[in-house]
Amino acid sequence: MAEISLLLWDVGGVLLSNGWDHSARTAAVERFGLDPVEFERRHQLLDADFEAGRIDWHQYLAATVFDVPRDFTPDEFRTFVEGRSTPNAANLALARSLRARGAWTMAALNNESRELNEFRIAKFGLADVFGSFFSSCYTGHRKPEPAAFRTALGILHRTPTEAVFVDDRPENVAAARQLGLHAILARDPTQLRNDLADAGVAVE
Repeated sequence: MAEISLLLWDVGGVLLSNGWDHSARTAAVERFGLDPVEFERRHQLLDADFEAGRIDWHQYLAATVFDVPRDFTPDEFRTFVEGRSTPNAANLALARSLRARGAWTMAALNNESRELNEFRIAKFGLADVFGSFFSSCYTGHRKPEPAAFRTALGILHRTPTEAVFVDDRPENVAAARQLGLHAILARDPTQLRNDLADAGVAVE
């Protein structure tokens, strides 16, 4: 078995709360009194372009929320969305400790829109944890697309067997395994530590 030299981490659902998932959208719909069916319909039409970086936050909101006059502003809506982000303290501490060891290349591989992604990187100091961010808004590829994984491996010059991938979504873990990566479904901090150790990434 090849020695593990690369750790690829999902962000939302593993190190932080999810960013703009169904739960967050439901909360925003309730907070701002939006039509839930119409908002979700519009979101689904734009979601792929939004996360792949083909449209920005302003364009997304103009089409999904501010297509009609509102009694709140885009900045108020964005502040609400950003305010929902919280850290998973145990997993984030684990990732920081692995980065401090210096034995592995640490990189993020996540699906996120550009503005929210960059807010979360700055807010939670993720640039101190990861040397590279293969976010969908930068690469144009969303997990579980094979290209999302191949882009990260290619740029970092690693083979699949040299990489461990951590994610909270079974479909992304399955896609990584099909490509030959060691993939871990993160459920809780203890299980994650144990599964990393089983893959050859021992946490001191």
